[in-house]
Amino acid sequence: MARQCCPPLKRRLCLSTDVHHKPAVFVPHMSPKTSSRRKLTDRFLNSIHPPHSGRDTYSDTLRPGLHLRVGQRKAAWMYEKRVKGGPKRKHTLGTYCTWSTAGERSKASMELSEARAAALEIENEAIRGIDRIADAQQARLNAERAAASLLTVEQVIVRYAELKLANLTTGEAVEHELRKALGAHLSRPFKELTRADLQVPIDQHAGAGRVPYANRTRAYLRTFTGWAARREYLDNDIGFALEGAGREMPRDRVLGLPEVGSIYEATYEIGPLFGPLFRLLLLTGQRRGEIACMKWSNVNLSERQIVMEGRQTKNRRPHITHLSQAAFDEIEVLHVNRGESDFVFTTTGVTPTSGISKAKRRLDGILGEDFQPWRLHDFRRAMATALAHAGVPEGVVDRIQNHAASGSAPSAVARVYQQSDLLPQRAAALDRWSEKVTKEGAEVVRLERKE
Repeated sequence: MARQCCPPLKRRLCLSTDVHHKPAVFVPHMSPKTSSRRKLTDRFLNSIHPPHSGRDTYSDTLRPGLHLRVGQRKAAWMYEKRVKGGPKRKHTLGTYCTWSTAGERSKASMELSEARAAALEIENEAIRGIDRIADAQQARLNAERAAASLLTVEQVIVRYAELKLANLTTGEAVEHELRKALGAHLSRPFKELTRADLQVPIDQHAGAGRVPYANRTRAYLRTFTGWAARREYLDNDIGFALEGAGREMPRDRVLGLPEVGSIYEATYEIGPLFGPLFRLLLLTGQRRGEIACMKWSNVNLSERQIVMEGRQTKNRRPHITHLSQAAFDEIEVLHVNRGESDFVFTTTGVTPTSGISKAKRRLDGILGEDFQPWRLHDFRRAMATALAHAGVPEGVVDRIQNHAASGSAPSAVARVYQQSDLLPQRAAALDRWSEKVTKEGAEVVRLERKE
């Protein structure tokens, strides 16, 4: 007997009638992306419709590597080809057609024949090792380099300030110093700068005896040109080999209380802006940049405190400074006369005040030629020395001036108590310092009147 076979289409998927055996159900896997290979024709392309979801791809067998990718709103030609000795590249040739939200189809922008011709052109180039994508990338890079070569020193400093300095607490000060150092070259093309141009301001400061200032300028310039070279605003880092001004010797100068009193009284003769600024530097013992850039939002009048956020301080630690009576009086007068700006000390209303060095020279003129040279930073050393002589613990002084603890035993112990900030002890010490300063100032006035 001949063996009978069931026709394939009539085979049963389940032969058992047992209730525990259910018929197998085949569910086709639906992918959001479908593709097919065929010889593309204009007639076929006129019949395509956008998919309900995902994307359809139709590959041309007559021109291998040519694909029509059909999305819900647009159909576009793509061509894939490996460059001789190089990578496989994907090229977007152009749009075939589009569909409106109402489903209306636009006229073909790039016909099939045009797409095949464009693909053939790329194929011939790839066979010869021509890489269109790499060439385009190189052309963009060359254009960017050409544009960079036209940037002036001023424009590169602005970019440096926006991209690099904006997040630094000393960013504004660094930008100011760069403008001072490169002031004679701001309008020049940046790429024309030479190492000799950068060395000039360093040597000028060193020749005037300002060795630390010269070294700071060198550091600012080296960091700036290194950043510029990495960004290809320069062909090479012209600041890398800048000469320094030599080794900095630690300063031994400590202002005595009579000198502090003389400076305190002389500040009343340099005007309503810099006078209070210098007196607050002296009475609080804080850093010049932190007081000069202070905002009214940092001043707590009810608690008699200056409250700095970590981003505003040199060591990036939040800091509270008690205002003694004399310091609070200065703040109150400034507050009564304040404008709309949030900056306590400003002439523009937009930025902190500048011209501190010029005001310092005016102050030196008032003090006279017999007064020994000094710096604004000497206020901090004078305070620390006077409070130490008065028996104030080193840890308290460290916290007043927002120093990182030194390696000495008292500062190491002080670190244990920094969680509480030693605020009452710091307030008492600052009140004590204020009394010494104002008393010496009054003594200077009394002696001058007696003479």
